[in-house]
Amino acid sequence: MIKRADIVIIGGGVQGCSIAYNLAKKGAKNIVILEKNTCASGSSGRCGAGIRQQFGTKMNCMLARESMKTFETLSEELDYDIELNRAGYLILAYTEKEINQFKKNVLLEQSLDIDAKMVTPEEAKEIVSCLNLEGIIGGTFCSTDGNVNPLYTTFAYAEAAQRLGAKYYPFTEVTEIKTEDGRILSVITNKGEILTSIVVDAAGGYSGPVGKMAGVDIPVYSQRHQILVTEPIEPLWKPMLMSFSENYYFQQLPDGGILGGFGDPEHEIKGDNINSTWQFSRTMAKKMVKLVPILNEVHMVRQWAGLYNMSPDSQPILGEHPKLKGFYMSLGFSGHGFMLAPTTGKLIAELILDGKTSIPIDKLDIGRFKRGELIIEPSVV
Repeated sequence: MIKRADIVIIGGGVQGCSIAYNLAKKGAKNIVILEKNTCASGSSGRCGAGIRQQFGTKMNCMLARESMKTFETLSEELDYDIELNRAGYLILAYTEKEINQFKKNVLLEQSLDIDAKMVTPEEAKEIVSCLNLEGIIGGTFCSTDGNVNPLYTTFAYAEAAQRLGAKYYPFTEVTEIKTEDGRILSVITNKGEILTSIVVDAAGGYSGPVGKMAGVDIPVYSQRHQILVTEPIEPLWKPMLMSFSENYYFQQLPDGGILGGFGDPEHEIKGDNINSTWQFSRTMAKKMVKLVPILNEVHMVRQWAGLYNMSPDSQPILGEHPKLKGFYMSLGFSGHGFMLAPTTGKLIAELILDGKTSIPIDKLDIGRFKRGELIIEPSVV
């Protein structure tokens, strides 16, 4: 392992690999990615694969819109088929409160050139004919949302970054970050010390502890979220089906399997436990069969869990820490890190190398919590 680096990125998931690639693409040299396990072994490889632009805050909409533009050509750019599938997102409403929020969301999305629209229950059934409309009073649909293969996407960024000169070290765990007088001196790992003045915390569910190693507090916590997938069956529908009030998301993948999950903030474990439970699979199965009754006879193949890295307002924390020069953060994505990675990777690279970003991210700095300027994202499962 090398002894000195210009930039050390902690976390070899999609965020870290996207940042490394974008840094190298802009001409940065001597970039190191440290991953304590293997590429995409954390949240990146455990996510639900969805990529959507339908959010309730301008910042998330902009980040998602620009990421979608990148996803459109990413297979060609990285020379790796990421299996982009523009199947759309159908988000269903069960309460008048949701309908009112969705109307605001769609106005915002359309103002940002995102092709989203309100739909009636009948229109929702035209999009997905096998829906049970019980309790559904409306929804929104965006045909340009979809999904990609999260493993392939992370591998693609990792390999492209390495082709441009970045070094990727798997099974390399950070144990200490040495600092002095508000600046970084080095990163200590289980394989040795790397002298550096710039560290990027892109450690996903472990980003809070990485901050503590550097002596800074980051107001995030990690929470287990679980997913299951069924056996492949004949094509039934295309879009991701999602509800915030009923708390579910699931879709039929290109191979025919149905993949889905939900968040349970009242009962899910906070911390780094990623053991899955039978209670989840039972509840998720009930949610799926209620909405799509034809799934009643379909068999579940497996289930797993990953970590959401939650921030106080469900928006990412991006930028340099004000108390530690050279310590950059790309974390707290609250379940949206994979879908936003193409853009946030570019923005963090711009910030490190140019000192400014093509999309303003100053409102997503860590100081917003102290200032009381939270930007609450209402559209989170």
